[in-house]
Amino acid sequence: MTKDQISTTESQKLVPPPSFVKLAMRNMVRKGRQSFLHLGLTAVGFMGFILLVAWFGRPTLPH
Repeated sequence: MTKDQISTTESQKLVPPPSFVKLAMRNMVRKGRQSFLHLGLTAVGFMGFILLVAWFGRPTLPH
């Protein structure tokens, strides 16, 4: 191996893998509509769950 090949392989090893956030954003851009549909369903489900917990956990006030 020459000096250039050694320095190239060493520099490639020092680059960290992409973060999970970066991979998730890349995946969301690639899948597009499906990702937004899942995000919307998750948001609606979460809001429904919060409202259900608030409904059952409401305090009862005497008349």
